[in-house]
Formats: sequence, structure tokens, C-alpha cells
Amino acid sequence: MSEHNHTYQVQVTWTGNTGSGTARPAAYSRSHEITAIGKPMIVGSSDPAFRGDPTRWNPEELMVVALSQCHMLWYLGLCAKHGVVVTAYTDAAEGTMREHADGSGEFTQVILRPRITLANPADRDLADARHHEAHEMCFIARSVNFPVHVEATYL
Repeated sequence: MSEHNHTYQVQVTWTGNTGSGTARPAAYSRSHEITAIGKPMIVGSSDPAFRGDPTRWNPEELMVVALSQCHMLWYLGLCAKHGVVVTAYTDAAEGTMREHADGSGEFTQVILRPRITLANPADRDLADARHHEAHEMCFIARSVNFPVHVEATYL
């Protein structure tokens, strides 16, 4: 298979000018809108710890979501390819970010915790082996510089 470049275009629009712009750190809202052609808008903000709106998605949550989605989609495809029938999949993913004294920071890890229902419980070992393969294939996991762990349970 040959290599292909894929381009993803989104627009992020700050909507938090409360009248005086960024005159002071507390003078503006961190609210913004994330849009792409043909898709519903995502309303975003910063984490509440950084003066954000807790009712809106923040970039850190979206990072964890992207890792969870990518892993799930690869995992399901690989299970189908290997004859493992998954009938339900729910992930309670969690990311940990370290903040430094100067305000910078980075993710230190993400843990994916999928709860998976198999049509045939005897396929558990085969199903479990697909997680490593999914991690190796996931575009997002391959692009981050912190560990992504999988703690799967099977029902």
C-alpha cells in the first residue's frame, strides 16, 4: 500500500470577548467554537482550573477523546478482521496532565479502560491481543509522546 497524506481542516473561533478583549487575564472568557464543514459545532473552553467554563469541552478532554476513539475504531476493525465478534464497547478513558510552576505542562499518560462484550467469551485471548495491534495502528497514539495504556475488561 502506498503512502498518502490526509489533511484535516477545522476552524476555532474565540467567542469570549466580554467587552475589553484580553486587557487582563480575568477580563475575558475562554469560550470558543470548533467547526468543520458539514459537522455540528463543538463548544469549547479551557479547563475550569484555567478560568474555563466547566460546561464546555476543553482541549485536554478532546485529546483523551481522540485517543479513545482512534483505539476503539482500530480495535473493532481488527476484531472483525480476526473473526472476533464484539457486541458492545464502552471506554472510560482517563488522561493525566502535569502542570509545572511556570504554567506549562504535558500529559504524562492516558489510560483507556474499555468494557467489551464478546459474542463468544472463549475469544477473550484473541480479543485481548487486538489491543496491542490497535495501539500500533492508531494514528493518534502513534503521534503522542506519552504512554497510552489499555486496561480492558470483558463481559
